Amino acid sequence: MNSQNGFLLSFIKYGENDAVLHCFTEDDGFQTYFLKGVYTKRNKKKALLLPLNQLNFSVNTGRGNGIQSVSKFELTKNNDIYTDIKANTVIFFVSDFLNQVLRHENKNPNIFFCIDEFTDQLTQKNYQSHLIFLIKILKIQGVAPLLDEGKYLDPETGTFSFNSIHHLFNEEISLIWKNIISSADPYQIKIHSSLRKNFLDSLLVYYHYHITDFRTPTSLEVIQQIFE
Repeated sequence: MNSQNGFLLSFIKYGENDAVLHCFTEDDGFQTYFLKGVYTKRNKKKALLLPLNQLNFSVNTGRGNGIQSVSKFELTKNNDIYTDIKANTVIFFVSDFLNQVLRHENKNPNIFFCIDEFTDQLTQKNYQSHLIFLIKILKIQGVAPLLDEGKYLDPETGTFSFNSIHHLFNEEISLIWKNIISSADPYQIKIHSSLRKNFLDSLLVYYHYHITDFRTPTSLEVIQQIFE
């Protein structure tokens, strides 16, 4: 048995009382765990099954390559964000996003810290923090755009051009990309509310070009509503 700290990305009810968890852990990266009996009537721990909750798992390693089981788990960091409708919407979108982007990611302390930093931003009611966070993930993955003098980001090549390549990447949106990539503290950058929807759309286009088998999160429509 070993102990793992991790962020819960998604969970699926299995049978009557059990669940399968997808997590990004500090020591082993993306992991899938089997959790027995969490949905029994007396088990109050099911209340902890919230996207991006930071949990400590006691994991039975078992034998072979079968799914690892969790004997118990505890909350390691209490984020009071799930009663905030806007923050909750952002959390569900990002957890959905990470659940597919990190599927093949091994141990990566930079990503683990980045998720922790992002949840801290949400506790401070930074409702645009996911826009910054998604670019920070691109930088860690080594596929963020390369800065140069061009005014228009070409999402396919990840370079800035002097001519407009894609209708979403106009001069205004491309400048936001530049500012976030070059900033030492990008969470302090304010993106005007009128630009946030198009900026998020530009992020999704970029991810489609640079992350293998990327699909648009099903929660996109919900999160777009907070920008209306």
